Amino acid sequence: MPPKISMLKTLWLPLLLVGGLLVFFATGAHRAVSWQDIAQNYASITGFADDNLPIAAVGFTLIYILAVAFSLPIALPLTLTGGAVLGWLAVPLVVIGASAGAGIVFMAARTIFADLARARAGPFIARLESGFTANAFSYLLALRLIPVAPFWVMNIVPAFSRMSLTAFLGATCLGILPGSAVFVSVGRGLDHVLAAGQTPNLEILGSPNILGPLVALGLLVLMPFVWKRLRQSSQQRTGDK
Repeated sequence: MPPKISMLKTLWLPLLLVGGLLVFFATGAHRAVSWQDIAQNYASITGFADDNLPIAAVGFTLIYILAVAFSLPIALPLTLTGGAVLGWLAVPLVVIGASAGAGIVFMAARTIFADLARARAGPFIARLESGFTANAFSYLLALRLIPVAPFWVMNIVPAFSRMSLTAFLGATCLGILPGSAVFVSVGRGLDHVLAAGQTPNLEILGSPNILGPLVALGLLVLMPFVWKRLRQSSQQRTGDK
């Protein structure tokens, strides 16, 4: 197979994802996804969802997959709007959509960067692998629970390690479930605001009442990992004496 064709077969997914992100901003689609537009069309959106719930649920999930796969900055508005329109049904749909989209990014990042990163940044990759490979599931689970890094970053970073796709998807599903439930719950409370054609005030999303429980869950998951590292360090110091 000619080298150019072989390279194209390898890079088609990453190129597609990057191209989709560029098209999203170049066409001005990012300006169409605003709370003002959502509020103006809220009656039509809820009317369609009420009359065509299966189609609305599938459509919402597909849109969420695309938003995450192309790393579009609309996941939070989608989650809140899903909560307002679909209620608690939005929780599993968000988890499915976000996990599937994250898996696509994970595979694309591994395709682009894995070999290049190993060849040119050996020490860095080795340190990264020591965190993800040895404790891949719990490590990513904690990072999903604690909102300390953008979601798209944690879709790419594990691709540098030897973490399996199955472990990545499992940790992502479990890790985003609590936060998805919290934000869908907030979205359900926005129903009357959007129905009145008003733009919601989202300052509550940064409050300790929202972020505190998620951080606590993440730290709880990290405790076995930290304890193991502390024991290893203690045993090493004892052995050196």
